Amino acid sequence: MTDAHTINLIGKTALITGATSGFGHHMAKTLARAGAKVAITGRRTERLDDLRKEIEDFDGRALPIALDVTDLDSIRACVETCETELGPLDIVVNNAGMNIDQMATDVTEEAYDTIMNTNLKGAFFVAQESAMRMIDKGRPGRIINIASIGGHTVLPGLSVYCMSKAAVLMMTKSLAREWARYEVNVTALCPGFIETELNAHWFATEPGQKQIKGYPRRRLGEIEDLDGALLLLASDQGRIITGTSITIDDGQSL
Repeated sequence: MTDAHTINLIGKTALITGATSGFGHHMAKTLARAGAKVAITGRRTERLDDLRKEIEDFDGRALPIALDVTDLDSIRACVETCETELGPLDIVVNNAGMNIDQMATDVTEEAYDTIMNTNLKGAFFVAQESAMRMIDKGRPGRIINIASIGGHTVLPGLSVYCMSKAAVLMMTKSLAREWARYEVNVTALCPGFIETELNAHWFATEPGQKQIKGYPRRRLGEIEDLDGALLLLASDQGRIITGTSITIDDGQSL
């Protein structure tokens, strides 16, 4: 067992999807600061190079790998490269995701497929490929799916997004049950509204400010507020936590 007061990921290999911005970008740095070697993945490879430099500035180890989570061949190649260059996988953060803000009556088949293929299909097959390797090597693993409060709370105008995240929560339970005997833990984080570069413009507007005033604490979360739960689930301290989700929303969904 590890020191209960210190989360240490030295010697661990982590793969983070959607690391080009937002949660994934920050989570990669959080895991690297805890000592993990991190495979940072996404489609905008120029951003991955910038993130690699940030991590190397504090003596971390980062490997940029191009990844399209909607392409199974891309997933397999990415995980293979990660394990070849950094070592067997210990931690996967299934973060890649997107949404299209539309009322349900306006959703096209193309928009529906785009959201579901990224948020659900991509997350499933990244988890599958990673878990198969962990199981084959007989190594304990941690798969952390980034869901949303939209998985259990209606977010107006985001019906398909909420459907995809609700499915991720059931996927988390199902995979956790199947892989429990192999010591592969599967969990989910459900963040609320946290200011990132993707939504900052909205929350600076009058309607965005009105939305914030409707929350119990009249504020947004900060991206650092995710660190504690992420590190717990990724570490030995979370070894008996599986099949569950943790909501981190400052009471926004109450």
